[in-house]
Amino acid sequence: MTTYLNTSNGQSVGSDKTFASINPATGETLGNVPISSRQQVADAIAAARAAQPAWAARPDAERKALMMKVAEIIKANDAYLADWVTREQGKPLGGVGPDQVPGARFEVWGCEVWTQVPASLDMPMEVAFEDETRRDEVHRKPYGVIAAIAPWNWPLLIAIWQIIPSIRAGNTVVIKPSEYTSIGTLEMVRLISEALPKGVVNTVSGPGEVGSWLVSDPGINKVMFTGSARTGAKVAEAAAKNVVPVTLELGGNDAAIMLPDADPKAMAMGLFWGAFINMGQTCAAAKRLYVPESLFEPTVQALKELAQAMPMGNGLEEGMVMGPIQNKMQYDKVVDLVESAKAQGGNVVCGGTPRGGAGYFYPLTLVTGLKDGDRLVDEEQFGPVLPIIRYRDVEEAIASANRLDVGLGASVWSTDVEKAKQVASRIQAGTVWINQHGMIHPMVPFGGVKGSGYGVEFGLDGLKAVTQPQVISIKK
Repeated sequence: MTTYLNTSNGQSVGSDKTFASINPATGETLGNVPISSRQQVADAIAAARAAQPAWAARPDAERKALMMKVAEIIKANDAYLADWVTREQGKPLGGVGPDQVPGARFEVWGCEVWTQVPASLDMPMEVAFEDETRRDEVHRKPYGVIAAIAPWNWPLLIAIWQIIPSIRAGNTVVIKPSEYTSIGTLEMVRLISEALPKGVVNTVSGPGEVGSWLVSDPGINKVMFTGSARTGAKVAEAAAKNVVPVTLELGGNDAAIMLPDADPKAMAMGLFWGAFINMGQTCAAAKRLYVPESLFEPTVQALKELAQAMPMGNGLEEGMVMGPIQNKMQYDKVVDLVESAKAQGGNVVCGGTPRGGAGYFYPLTLVTGLKDGDRLVDEEQFGPVLPIIRYRDVEEAIASANRLDVGLGASVWSTDVEKAKQVASRIQAGTVWINQHGMIHPMVPFGGVKGSGYGVEFGLDGLKAVTQPQVISIKK
């Protein structure tokens, strides 16, 4: 069985201990992954620290050109990387581009795009103040070494979100992939490192203990974390001991609100993918849908027809649209929440029963008859289940959307955009989409409020987030 190695200081690094990576669709072992030792974590950080001054000193045009070379490497290896995403994460291969089924090929295409965009951006010096007596300039400087911890739901794409802006701005990176989806990320870093000086991007791998060593090391200057709120709190606590800033994207429980003038039939496809992209295993997926009584039945029917028509199976088979839940822990959570919904009076419109057999497959499930306070409404399911909740007036729906201590995304659906904007402005979320959900863009800042974390990624704001300002004040 092949062991897939880490990249540290431009070298391939193994370990005395390994763990297996498992295909969630079949249960087969895909390969072994090193469990980095504490010394190996320290070595990776030391390599990043040694490489950082020279990397930051390179002309900006050179770093931008190398970013474009990284994008070319991703494109040249897109089939290989997409194959790893499907086998290790579970999402079907799907199509490429924004109008295709969002599977593994879509994820790798996104890696290419989210590399090209930061490479195209500039961070010029800004004049904060100037008069006849003084001139105050704001320059952007890299932090130094960025520690990044990537999740299992979009293992390559979110790693790119963390790596590329960081190195574009002159930082170096040590990244730990999720122990559930390590191989694809390790292989991607191995490939893109061919275009970069040694030590600019380094990997470590293993369980949570390895991540703890990484984020608590005094050689780290900033931490980027995407994952659960519970782990995010631990990351922030560890970083705070070294007075290190953190960007936290901690997921949410996004509300989607249909206004009384919405068109269920026309909007059903957008609502469906807003909820079920990546089998619902997306931080900014719609996880609770609020529908006025007048539109309730046609909305449920339209979503049921779509859910029952989507092919589900091993994502390596062409034509599959839905794959498995990625791991047993998450599978068990989804099963538990659906059973709890049944016990609390929920009506399962479709799905709701484990498929059985190999793999962590769970059918697309719609549940009605629930209310705020029920577990499936209040807890983030992070799986292929959507509770659909009736409401009587819009004020009630807004209050429901805002009642939880999360605020990553939300959406409002209406044929009247101005009315939708008024509702959107009152929802407590980092992004509120209108007539779409989860449609992120590499030029548009993205981040959460409340328990969904703090800090932003993407665009110029995301690039600034991996730099710190230095003011040069000049007396005339």
